[in-house]
Amino acid sequence: MTVRVLLADDQELLREALAMMLARDERIEIVGSIGSGDEAISFVRAHAVDVVLMDVRMPGTDGIAATAAVRSIRSDTRVLVLTTFDLDEYVFGAIRAGASGFLTKDATPQAVADAVVAVASGEAAMGEHAVAAMVGFVREGAAPDTASDAVESLSPREQEVLRMLATGAGNDAIAQRLFVSQNTVKTHVKAVLAKLGLPDRIHVVIWAYENGLRKPGGGPSSGPHPRG
Repeated sequence: MTVRVLLADDQELLREALAMMLARDERIEIVGSIGSGDEAISFVRAHAVDVVLMDVRMPGTDGIAATAAVRSIRSDTRVLVLTTFDLDEYVFGAIRAGASGFLTKDATPQAVADAVVAVASGEAAMGEHAVAAMVGFVREGAAPDTASDAVESLSPREQEVLRMLATGAGNDAIAQRLFVSQNTVKTHVKAVLAKLGLPDRIHVVIWAYENGLRKPGGGPSSGPHPRG
């Protein structure tokens, strides 16, 4: 699979450097390079894009608003946030708006390419320390009734996978715990994301905190559980 990438940053030199860097990777095709959030929204509305590399700070429509708009226009388009500063309120806002992760602008070429491919495949580009910091930003107990209904829509095995995803467990750990293959885990993860309407694993963790499936400190919660 070739990943179609749109570069959105108000610094032209940075866009040119990213384009040159990513063009060397045979997994990636640069389909556009634009300088504002408004242009990113218009481009995604008119063209098929797999991943938007989105600067979080741009004049006019910033990366947070542009991320939300892109995700509403094309739910299968992923957004990977570019930021100068690690884990500030802009990054948190973009993740909440639907971004699948973030990269600092000093990331290595290989790290950028790998992150682009990862988010295009439905993974999340964010380290464990970042996920831990993220959940501290998330409010809890948003809608337990809705969460119970959502959990009930999952099969018993998918519910197990959901609770492990909520702890940040990777595919390998889930496969070992459930005594199944990683391909089977991927199938269950895909089903969980689809049924909950979530773009990736980061948003499973956020959803779990918002809806009471995890408690502060990372432990599993006693609710909400399926009714019956």
